[in-house]
Amino acid sequence: MSYDRYVAICNPLRYTSIMTSEYCVILVFICWLFGFTLTCSSVITTSKLIFCGPNIIDHFICDILPLIELACSNIFNVQIQIYLLSFLNVFIPTTIIVISYTNIASYTNIIVTILRIPSSSGRQKTFSTCSSHLIVVSIYYWTLFSVYVVPTKGLSSNTNKVLSLLYTMFTPVINPFIYSLRNKDIMKALKLFFLRGNKMIDFD
Repeated sequence: MSYDRYVAICNPLRYTSIMTSEYCVILVFICWLFGFTLTCSSVITTSKLIFCGPNIIDHFICDILPLIELACSNIFNVQIQIYLLSFLNVFIPTTIIVISYTNIASYTNIIVTILRIPSSSGRQKTFSTCSSHLIVVSIYYWTLFSVYVVPTKGLSSNTNKVLSLLYTMFTPVINPFIYSLRNKDIMKALKLFFLRGNKMIDFD
């Protein structure tokens, strides 16, 4: 999404030729492949652990960190692997997003381009679009970084649960409000939907 905004703002005339359907599919495939590879490596390593004690996880989801704490075998290698993979999973996307927004080496970065927009309404609309993406990204990756990369010895179990709730539930829930509900066509469709619903209720 950050690259999409980078192309749309910095190279608007070339947007349709760059962000083709084939290119979007390739980007999505790379993201899925990256996530699938990281997940599979953790699952395979965790499946080799020996579990002989309690089978109740102190969490509201089957998260890998509270899961491996129930293992009877040595979990040091698994913890190191989770730490390294989580660091890559957070560091690489964040780096790409930061470079897309604040590429100092290029004069066509998003911030400079927005500031060059002559109309204040155009600048406000563009900043609003980019800020929505940055808010979601900041919440998502900050919580991931706090849970999986930063050592959690000083954090309570409830704190970890709240942080996990932010990236598993809160971010997906606010995505439609931040992105979709800003679209005029979707707002118009929602208004028609609720108007029809009220008419049906009055009729009944």
